[in-house]
Amino acid sequence: MEAELAALAGSGAATLIGLMVTDSWTQVKERLTRFFASKHAAEDMVRELDISRSEVVAAYEAGNDGMAADVEAQWRLRLRRLLLSDPVTAAELLRLLGALDSELRAPRTNTVRNVVSGGVQFGPVIQSGRISGLAFHTPPAPPLEERATHPEAD
Repeated sequence: MEAELAALAGSGAATLIGLMVTDSWTQVKERLTRFFASKHAAEDMVRELDISRSEVVAAYEAGNDGMAADVEAQWRLRLRRLLLSDPVTAAELLRLLGALDSELRAPRTNTVRNVVSGGVQFGPVIQSGRISGLAFHTPPAPPLEERATHPEAD
């Protein structure tokens, strides 16, 4: 039984750390706070989750996998102790992890509305939360003989 609880704690900690660096962290944090708040003070949990998230984000940005692993180990130990002290919590944690997994896998639909104002835009206008693999292509310069007849092209 203890091995199963240790595995569940490990899975919970890995999921928690993985979610800390996602766009859905705000919603996830609320659910985690409710889960932990039944065992601890909610304000303390919010503060601890925020500190852990800051550490994990800083670790990933610095390429420091060891630091992120340390934060995960802290949460694994915390979850393991919680599960050992209250076996009913295991069922609650399993339900929470299942719900979070379903939420994260569900397709999200977003509506984007762009408004460009303030004059004429002579270049691309981009609005995005995340851009990957973007490339701008400019038209090739006109041949030299064409440039001689149209000096404004330079």
